Amino acid sequence: MHAYHMPTSGSAPLLVQMDRPEPGATQIQVKIFACGLNFADLLMLNSTYQDTPDRPFTLGMEISGVITAFGDQVSGFALGDRVAVFCGQGGLAEWGVFDANRAIKIPDQMSFEQAAAFQITYGTSHIALDHCARLQPGETLLVTGAAGGAGLTAVEIGKQMGARVIAQARGADKLAVARAAGADHLIDADDDLRTVVKSLGGADVVYDVIGGELWKSAFRATNLGGRLLPIGFASGDIPQIPANHLLVKNLTVIGFYIGGFLKSHPQVVHSSLVTLLEWFVEGRLKPHISHSLPLERVADGMGLLRSRSSTGKVVITMPAQSTD
Repeated sequence: MHAYHMPTSGSAPLLVQMDRPEPGATQIQVKIFACGLNFADLLMLNSTYQDTPDRPFTLGMEISGVITAFGDQVSGFALGDRVAVFCGQGGLAEWGVFDANRAIKIPDQMSFEQAAAFQITYGTSHIALDHCARLQPGETLLVTGAAGGAGLTAVEIGKQMGARVIAQARGADKLAVARAAGADHLIDADDDLRTVVKSLGGADVVYDVIGGELWKSAFRATNLGGRLLPIGFASGDIPQIPANHLLVKNLTVIGFYIGGFLKSHPQVVHSSLVTLLEWFVEGRLKPHISHSLPLERVADGMGLLRSRSSTGKVVITMPAQSTD
């Protein structure tokens, strides 16, 4: 099989040929049809992600495909089941073996590309907004980077939860994507975010994937008793949080990382995905994939993320969707 592999040395990843892996007792073997790219993949390339595996390893954090074999301790799955797997690594390959408890069956209405674009971003936004921030109907949600993978799902889920959504993104094209996902108000990157948000009544919940100066502006535009979610730092600037301002405004800053939650609260993650898949089947969620590229163009896909040229998700597809 082919795989996009990080070698033992510090050199760049390569598309290499490897032996097809066989499942262990608690694992499933999957013929991979699609793999979603994430900003964390870029961090892994530089070994700056908090969960970067030891080299050598194959990149790719979330996949979809068909089960072709499984270990003797696996139950609840059958050969031929269509599944999505939040694998953390090993997804940018034609085949993979993964712990069965990381997999979930996907509905017939969902394409493999949609399934590969679903788990991490939708799961992050749903758990962050529902379980962590307790977003309520009628509250105002501010989303930064609202046309990216995580931000766009936060816009969509925020609307499904009954919030008024303010979306911040760069440029008319990206703002149009956020508008199509349900945003009520739009803020361009060149606008003064604090001024605009305050003119709209302030934010009750902030979902920030950018960090830096945007976080500082959003922080100052948050209402008394508001909740802030620092989801990521795409700007490269991790801001400091003034504890005295938390005290004066009764603010709550909530850290959330879905990879850690998968280990500490697996049932919450599973329950969230069940809910999200139900919403998908009901037509309430529409995954946005701006680019679908073949395996040999993984580097181009990474470049789209690096330059922030994509909207929603970038998905890598594997050759010939066959389980042979």
